[in-house]
Amino acid sequence: MHQLAKALGEKIRVQRKARGLSQDALALSCKVDRSYMGRIERGEVNITIEKLYRIASTLECEPKSLLPETLQLHELASDCSEK
Repeated sequence: MHQLAKALGEKIRVQRKARGLSQDALALSCKVDRSYMGRIERGEVNITIEKLYRIASTLECEPKSLLPETLQLHELASDCSEK
């Protein structure tokens, strides 16, 4: 599951940078602590659906666009089972 959180965090980071937002600005807009936003982007925490929607709204994208693709999920699952 950790790999899923990392993939989600990476997608959030890519979208944030594409929008020209700092991590601080994104955290403030989403009403989360800046350090927590860093943990989200590093995949250290599992976020709630509510936070996913809040982040997507701030990034002006659909929440599903931040989720890893199904194929990527299978790859992540097989990576976990090999360990």
